[in-house]
Parts: sequence; structure tokens; C-alpha cells
Amino acid sequence: MRGSFKNIINDEKPVLVDFHAEWCGPCKAQGPIIHELAEETGDKARIIKVDIDKNPNIAQQYQVRSVPTIALFQNGKLLWKQSGVQSKHYLTDIINQYTS
Repeated sequence: MRGSFKNIINDEKPVLVDFHAEWCGPCKAQGPIIHELAEETGDKARIIKVDIDKNPNIAQQYQVRSVPTIALFQNGKLLWKQSGVQSKHYLTDIINQYTS
């Protein structure tokens, strides 16, 4: 992961994190939604993917028990977290809550 995770989530801009795994079927469904969301969100928020198998310490620190889990951070604080596949519309609403 480029840059430390702590540095990334310490941004003033919201950071949406998609905790996923290569072997996870629902994660494969979430992937294109996250990609579309990133394109539509632009500079409003940063969107990153974290593979829990390659970053087990981060997954453990934020108590990611199942994948996909989507989390929103801002200024280093966890603002929102939910497991399961989330719709683009729902994730857009979550981001908008913290950027308006």
C-alpha cells in the first residue's frame, strides 16, 4: 500500500476504504461499484481498496470481520463502517454527509 494507511486516513477530505479479499465473491460484485463511485466522486473524497490478506494488521485494528466492509475516515477518525455489498447510491449519500 502506497503511503502509510494512517497518513492516508488523516486527510481532511473523507477517505472511503473498501476492505476486500481476492477470494471473496461479494467483493468481486462490490469492485465495479467502487470503481464507478470513484469516477463520479472525483476530488470530493479519496477512495482506496485494502486487501485484508495483504494488510491483516489494518483489518484487525479496525475490526473488519467480514468482507467486503466499507469504512469512511476523516482526519484519522472512523466515521462510518458497514459490511456487505453497498449500492453506489448509498455510498454517495454517506460521502455527501461528510462533504457538504
